[in-house]
Amino acid sequence: MQEYLDFAASHPLLTMVWLGLASAVIYMTIMSKLTKVQIVPAQQAVLLINKQDAAVVDIRPAEEFRKGHVAGAINLPNSQLKANNLNLIEKFKDKPLVLVCETGMTTSSAGRLLTKAGFKQVFALRGGMADWRSQNLPVTKR
Repeated sequence: MQEYLDFAASHPLLTMVWLGLASAVIYMTIMSKLTKVQIVPAQQAVLLINKQDAAVVDIRPAEEFRKGHVAGAINLPNSQLKANNLNLIEKFKDKPLVLVCETGMTTSSAGRLLTKAGFKQVFALRGGMADWRSQNLPVTKR
C-alpha cells in the first residue's frame, strides 16, 4: 500500500487522470444499468421494426440524413430534441422508437430526453448508421 501512496505523491497529475478515468468508467456503468433506453444491435432493431411496428427516428442533421437513412425513418435532429421540439414524433409515445445516429454515441442521451418526455419504449441502435451500412442493411435516400 505504501508504494501506491509514494507513487501518488510523486506523480499527482497521473494519479488525478487515473482517478478521473476510473470515475468515468464507474459512472458510465451505473448509468447504463439505470437508464430505460435499451441499446439494441441492428438485427434486433430490424425485428422491432418488422414485428412491433417500431418507428425509426434519425437524430442526425438533415444533410447527413439526405445522404442515406433507414427506410421510413423520421429525421428529428438532436438539436430539435434538446429544444424539446417533438411534434414530429408525439404520435409514437406508446410505440417502440428506434433512435439512430451516425455511430451510436449520441442516441443514449437523446433517448434519456425522450423517456423524460413520456415515451415508453425507447431503443438506441448500437453502432448507428455506420454499423447498419456495414451489415449491408437497406439504406434509402428518399
